Amino acid sequence: MSAPRPRRAAAVRAAARAAGGLAAAALAAGAPACRPEAAGPSPEAVAVIAGDDVSYGAFAGYVERQIGERGSALGSDVLSGLFDRFVDERLLVALAAERGLAPAGTDPRRAIERLIEEAAAAGTTAAEVAAHYEAHRDEFRRPERVRLRQALFDDRAGAERARAEIAAGAGFADAVRRHSRDTSAAAGGLQGELARDELPPAFADTIFGLRPYETSAVVEAEYGFHLFQVTERLPAAEVPLADARAEIARRLARERADARLAELVAEARRRYDVAVLERNLPFNYQGRYLAEDR
Repeated sequence: MSAPRPRRAAAVRAAARAAGGLAAAALAAGAPACRPEAAGPSPEAVAVIAGDDVSYGAFAGYVERQIGERGSALGSDVLSGLFDRFVDERLLVALAAERGLAPAGTDPRRAIERLIEEAAAAGTTAAEVAAHYEAHRDEFRRPERVRLRQALFDDRAGAERARAEIAAGAGFADAVRRHSRDTSAAAGGLQGELARDELPPAFADTIFGLRPYETSAVVEAEYGFHLFQVTERLPAAEVPLADARAEIARRLARERADARLAELVAEARRRYDVAVLERNLPFNYQGRYLAEDR
């Protein structure tokens, strides 16, 4: 056989070099037969949320922001609940980032606001407000109330002396400022508007039996002796729809936002993987993200 012609030999050598280059590239890319194992979470991670390692320090900072302390004195049940909320917020941030509503790592509160803006933007119609008012009409009925002042004394003798001063013409509020040890003394004993069911049962009949500006007899209690004065009686009344409209609109907006948030949390839980590394948590985690619950 004759030797290959020079041009053909050069082509053969080029093909061999190309084949070697492809093989090297395949090895560098990781062929199935020799693919290295994927790196696991970092040793400090307590969870992997939507593919990101999360350290215990991040959770401890969340706890401190929520309750004002690092959480070392809290029980495992409380910490488990806080950890679930922490995970849910991280999932919502991931969802907001995926939708282009907020950058990855943004403040969870801002991410949540952006996610629920669509629901809030819908607003509340006049028909919805009226329907809520009719369905919850009892909530807009005010019972009979009184505007009340009170004085508190350490002993009966002190209470009787103050009552005698009032009977002689001294103003109840002035007598309270001079003699009462109640925290409201500087304000003349003013307690505001109160319904019967907002009063201690032992005092309710006495107070609601008083005429305007009448002073009660001395009333004994476990912690001292009282005098009461009703400055005004307010009859039972129903708040009209016009006056209740703003409050109802705020209530419905909150309900809509809460419902939307629950939907978003459920969607994010379905969409992203969560792995809690219980061995790295310094408490007995018993939350919803336990491996057997996923």
